[in-house]
Amino acid sequence: MFLTDKIFKIRGSENTLGIIGYPVSHSLSPLMHNTAIRSLSLEYHYYPFQIRPEELSNAVNDIRNLGIKGINVTIPHKEPIIDLLDDINRDARLIGAVNTVNREGEKLVGYNTDGKGFIKSLREDAKVDPKGKNILILGAGGAARGLAIQLYLEKTNRIVIANRTLKRAEELVKDLKEKVGFCECTSIPLEDKIITDYIPDSDIIINATSLGMKGEDSPIIHSDLITKRHLVCDIVYSPLETPLLKEAKMRGAKVLNGLGMLIYQGALSFEIWTGKEFPVDLVRETLIKELDSIDPHK
Repeated sequence: MFLTDKIFKIRGSENTLGIIGYPVSHSLSPLMHNTAIRSLSLEYHYYPFQIRPEELSNAVNDIRNLGIKGINVTIPHKEPIIDLLDDINRDARLIGAVNTVNREGEKLVGYNTDGKGFIKSLREDAKVDPKGKNILILGAGGAARGLAIQLYLEKTNRIVIANRTLKRAEELVKDLKEKVGFCECTSIPLEDKIITDYIPDSDIIINATSLGMKGEDSPIIHSDLITKRHLVCDIVYSPLETPLLKEAKMRGAKVLNGLGMLIYQGALSFEIWTGKEFPVDLVRETLIKELDSIDPHK
């Protein structure tokens, strides 16, 4: 079979979990989930499956035929996998992307836990409820889409999507309004002279781009308008403190990195597969140690 020929001989496939993507060598998901599995003395094991785009259909066939219990899905497969599944839940349908697949009887069912993972991190780690808040999202890609839809479901007051390519931000706003009904949502270009008009009355500012993954990157926005009234979030978790978060902290703002989102979306996936409560504190401690060990700036 495709997966076994490509990676390894799977034994006890019904207890197999994993992640598919291209690439996946950098993923912390195996460490995260195997830490949880060991702590709960479960029979599962979680593997990384590096799958090229042209291999996706064959890989899903093997997941189905081998009886694999569940998988996470990462770039670039989150959208194209939808057509290969038997069903998807409401969140995945609204977002148009799947990050979790669960075997339910003979069916493979897709879920999206990214947005809910971010909301959980907002509430648990930052102690902030997004209801009624004004949100500024930097970026208009898949991550921004998932966050924006979930934030609207949480009854935020207003969302502004800022992107360097304005057309993409406009398309996202149009899609949001079609999928979630009436909502106050605006698209703007990600330019200092324009974005500074929206920072003062934003409660939460979210970087939903990959900028910041290199410690030497400049902050995605430069503004002395960030103050202690703001919560500044970055979905990047390596490094744990991006240039944007460093600048925000210097200005007295509350900050939230992407580690909590990673952990909580994983926790939701884990609970879908196993029905067990995820050991959040243990996993967080383990991931922080791993990230500290690989951070070249430490």
